[in-house]
Amino acid sequence: MMKLTPYKIKKGIRYLKHYGPKAFWNRLRDKMEPQEVPYGPWFEKYRAKEEELSRQRKQGKKFDHQPLISLVVPCYQTPEKYLLEMLDSVQNQSYENWQLCLADATPSREVEQVVKDYCEKYQEGRIQYQRLEKNLGISENTNAGIGMAKGEWVGLLDHDDLLAPEALYEVASLINQEPLIEVIYSDEDQVEDTRQGLEHKNPHFKPDFSLDLLRSNNYITHFFCVKKTVLEQAGGLRKEFDGAQDYDLILRCTEIAKKTGHISKILYHWRVHSHSTADNPLSKTYAYEAGKKALEEHLRRTGVQGKVSQLPHFGFYRVVYDLQGEPLVSILIPNKDQPATLRRCIDSIQRSTYQNYEIIIIENNSTDPEIFAYYQELLSEQEESCHDSLEREGQRSQGKGFSGGEGILPEGQKVKIVVWDSGFNYSAINNFGASHAQGDALVLLNNDVEMITPNWMEEMLGNCQRQEVGIVGARLYYPDNTIQHAGIVIGIDGIAANMFPGLRRGQEGYFHKAALQLNYSAVTAACMMVSKEVFEQLQGLEEKLAVAFNDVDFCLRARQAGYLVVYDPFVEAYHYESKSRGKEDTKEKIQRFGEEIEFIRTRWKDILREGDPYYNLNFSLKKCNYALKP
Repeated sequence: MMKLTPYKIKKGIRYLKHYGPKAFWNRLRDKMEPQEVPYGPWFEKYRAKEEELSRQRKQGKKFDHQPLISLVVPCYQTPEKYLLEMLDSVQNQSYENWQLCLADATPSREVEQVVKDYCEKYQEGRIQYQRLEKNLGISENTNAGIGMAKGEWVGLLDHDDLLAPEALYEVASLINQEPLIEVIYSDEDQVEDTRQGLEHKNPHFKPDFSLDLLRSNNYITHFFCVKKTVLEQAGGLRKEFDGAQDYDLILRCTEIAKKTGHISKILYHWRVHSHSTADNPLSKTYAYEAGKKALEEHLRRTGVQGKVSQLPHFGFYRVVYDLQGEPLVSILIPNKDQPATLRRCIDSIQRSTYQNYEIIIIENNSTDPEIFAYYQELLSEQEESCHDSLEREGQRSQGKGFSGGEGILPEGQKVKIVVWDSGFNYSAINNFGASHAQGDALVLLNNDVEMITPNWMEEMLGNCQRQEVGIVGARLYYPDNTIQHAGIVIGIDGIAANMFPGLRRGQEGYFHKAALQLNYSAVTAACMMVSKEVFEQLQGLEEKLAVAFNDVDFCLRARQAGYLVVYDPFVEAYHYESKSRGKEDTKEKIQRFGEEIEFIRTRWKDILREGDPYYNLNFSLKKCNYALKP
């Protein structure tokens, strides 16, 4: 339970004013969500013990490549306690080939004396100190430290933060494993002084490199290491971005680097105190405007047209990508019976602000007379002969002889009804529907989905037109306004599972991930956009997967072909799928489900064994909410 203090009460009042009552309450609920696995004991259990550190000291000396890693620390009026603890955390590294570069802009000589005494006490020659004539700001002070760096690699460390003792060993180990990597970052947590000692809290376990997440938030932050040649090419830090200078640098370095690597371990401890940004984001509101500017510059450099806006949570952003032209969108809706469900779906599409679309309904063995009456309503007068034929022959009750047709919606869009006579096979049905599509982009849409966001097609198209993007998914809710889908993680429940099921609408989950645009390995085909070109390149959905996991397989094949899968939370819809789905309770269903599971396990054994790169090895594969693995 969070302990209330005068400082926290004052901080809460500031947040209430900023967010407003509703958003503040949702944020508070996120904060108060109980930890299924408490982090403090977890950290103690998994942190590197002396036996492991001893092994690393020996192994580090055997590396084929033992790069010098220069740690750059800009100092300014650093409290002695914090300074000494930072120095200790560097000197205690299990990897020994390092250099510490201290660029000190403190007006007095207090920091200089502490460093001098420390070096004399430990006879430490790897620490380099430079006193700056004046305080030039965080960027220029850091650049002065970079100028001192002799290493092949440079790591950035704040003057009051701490490195885990295995940090540099893990960096050097990854450099040896993957020579193409030129940027490396790690997981991190926060530390706070308490009466019981240093408390570790708020761990940030990160995915492997995610372009869309980086454009939503500087999730990389700490521990950031970069090859010196890349840093020089990027041009160091820029003072016009002070406050978000690290975000600007990370964006530029990851643009240049051949490959960006991630270490799924807590290697950096970000100190929390009342004046730090970690504890009080409101203390540096100017930094978030600088972050927006850095992101805008990044888009310009990479030739991407889009608009950046700040989200309510400080340091989080939204990029809306500009549409290129007004391409036709083909919306594929498989359907069997359920006239009211289909009507609700199509009515929601007709409320869309984007008008250049066609709807393709794939009729699959309906028997309800009402669905054929609704089809008749959708079809235009030019198909009247087809209707008359049905009526004359008295076959409308079962749909026998119905061969589909084409109609015009009130706003002029085409609606096509094509007939799939074979049994239910979700993949084959959508592939059949796609063969009738004229659009440049395809939307796979379940008939039990009701679109909420009026400009959903523009939003998805903006992403889908990006050269690097293959598939775009949406945030889906159950009718009770809890999340049904917010991306898919591979490996959960043995194969894959939707993220954040049951999270209330308005809540945002672990590090706001339910509400940020980011990359996942898969998204659901209940509401998915893919370009016709990519769909055809991948040869559509896998027809051996008739019911389950066809969307997972499709997304993984898109990723295998080099495309990103984007989860876009700004496209919202209701998915009226039951929370407790029908059981696989017949012999045939059980056999079919087992065969589909085995198909996925065989085709995608590598990712199931190694772990989803857009998740983190430290998360549970039995929960769908970023809970820690025990």
